[in-house]
Amino acid sequence: MIIDQSHRAWFLWSLIFLLLGGVLYIPYALLSVSGVSGGSIAGLIYAGVGSAMMVFAGLLGARKKYRIWRVGRATWWMRGHLWVGFLSFPFILFHAGFRLGNGALTRVLMALFLVVFISGVLGAAIQHFVPKVMTERVPLETIYDQIDRVLGQLVDEAALIVSDIGAAIEYEMERDDADEQLLQAPEKGKTGAVADDRVSKKVTSFFESQMKPFLIARQFRKSLLSDPGQASTAFQQLKVLVPPALWPKFDDLENICEEKRELERQRRLHKFLHGWLLFHIPASYGLLLLGAVHAVVALRY
Repeated sequence: MIIDQSHRAWFLWSLIFLLLGGVLYIPYALLSVSGVSGGSIAGLIYAGVGSAMMVFAGLLGARKKYRIWRVGRATWWMRGHLWVGFLSFPFILFHAGFRLGNGALTRVLMALFLVVFISGVLGAAIQHFVPKVMTERVPLETIYDQIDRVLGQLVDEAALIVSDIGAAIEYEMERDDADEQLLQAPEKGKTGAVADDRVSKKVTSFFESQMKPFLIARQFRKSLLSDPGQASTAFQQLKVLVPPALWPKFDDLENICEEKRELERQRRLHKFLHGWLLFHIPASYGLLLLGAVHAVVALRY
């Protein structure tokens, strides 16, 4: 989610509420005889406001799960989750008096809240910048779930091109044999046929041993085709063995390798784009659950 002008109202209202909470906290902290306490009236108000913000931010998960609910647009919920969730952290700190707490439960809660807050801020930054990087570095971006299928199509396409190259070389061999027979030079024709046959085998071997494993593998860093410069050199060495009419075929193979590199780059960026959620979501649910337990225990005892 890119933070743009559409977030301006959310930012301003969040800033107003934060300043209001901070301004009210100063006299509360200074004038409180027994010191700041989460069980005081002011502390409970801060707790109620902060908890309500946490619940609101957590409702984004329900909104995504039940898309048929027509309660606000998804983009509205995303912005609310970002800014209201961010705002809940200082209000809970006001409630706790900027302390971790005395009991084990409150310490665990604050630790979870730190994980949620830090991962959320980091995630917001990632969601803002990475899509721009992906657009620049992955011009052939495809649907993430379709990457493996597209790679399979690239393997089939490359195999077809290699087959076409082999057929073209075989055709050239047969034509050369026919021309040489007309010139009554059978020995020369035999030598040329062996040389062309070796070229065809070399191209096929290159595909089977280098290119096909490169296209199939997830971990392809050790392949020479993972480096554009080395890949270009490898294809250039194959080009000099065949007639210029076949060079476009090798250009197509080189382009397929480049598309593979871009798709894997997209895969890595996608994982980086969403990897923070592995920490954020479980910690958020744990925070809401333990927060409810903390509220019941604090009010009851």
